[in-house]
Amino acid sequence: MNKTDKMLVGERTFCVLLLAFSLVILYLAYQIAGFSSINSPGAFPLGVALVMIISAAKICVDLIGKARPDCNGWLDAMQQFRRQHFPKRTLIFAALAVAYLAAIQWISFYASTFCFLVLSIVYLRGGRIAGALLVAALLLLLIYLLFTLAFSVYLP
Repeated sequence: MNKTDKMLVGERTFCVLLLAFSLVILYLAYQIAGFSSINSPGAFPLGVALVMIISAAKICVDLIGKARPDCNGWLDAMQQFRRQHFPKRTLIFAALAVAYLAAIQWISFYASTFCFLVLSIVYLRGGRIAGALLVAALLLLLIYLLFTLAFSVYLP
């Protein structure tokens, strides 16, 4: 690693949060069954948590030589972070996904899935409504056939 490399905005915070969450996962995994044997129910989660802790520690060590990111204060850093990691397209799609999950409770699975597919295809592909309606209908038919005939599960 070159000592003149710059950190990305939020990289140090991500590293600290990753390390903290890994330690919490290690604690929770240990509570499952301790480490009584390699075949205990908590053995695999403990192993995963240890790998996460080692990875987070390596990332933190790699950050030591990097220069601070180019930003003027906390507000500028937040704006850069939002632009880099949460562009408008991602935020709108996330809002559509949250609305879809909420709509499943009020209207049926099929109606909410059809609306979600149409809206997301139209938004992400640029406004071809007829094609979005056709693709959504075909996907919904496939979902219906798969769950009803193959799995014998009837969705609400």
